[in-house]
Amino acid sequence: MSAEPDHTPSTTSTPLAPAPGAPAELLARLRSSARAERWVVAFEREWTAALEESRRTFSLAGLYAVVQDWQGRVAHASAVDAFITSGYDDSDAIDMAELRGRRR
Repeated sequence: MSAEPDHTPSTTSTPLAPAPGAPAELLARLRSSARAERWVVAFEREWTAALEESRRTFSLAGLYAVVQDWQGRVAHASAVDAFITSGYDDSDAIDMAELRGRRR
């Protein structure tokens, strides 16, 4: 008899659950942001789609992913703004579509 488990837990499991009030707090932050006009509509659209998916699949993973994605967007918005206003030259960047084409 082996001491090893019969199964191996999946490493691609459900993302860590956000706090229960995270969606409402996030929406409040989005509404008070300078990007509120676009971001609130986009968040609500993604949240609604994830909610419908959750009802069909009985999985909360999509809801968690929407909250985590938007938390990341809000957290990094000031860095993106600074990058855009700095006039930083990114002309030496590599087009990802071109890079993927090279691998084939």
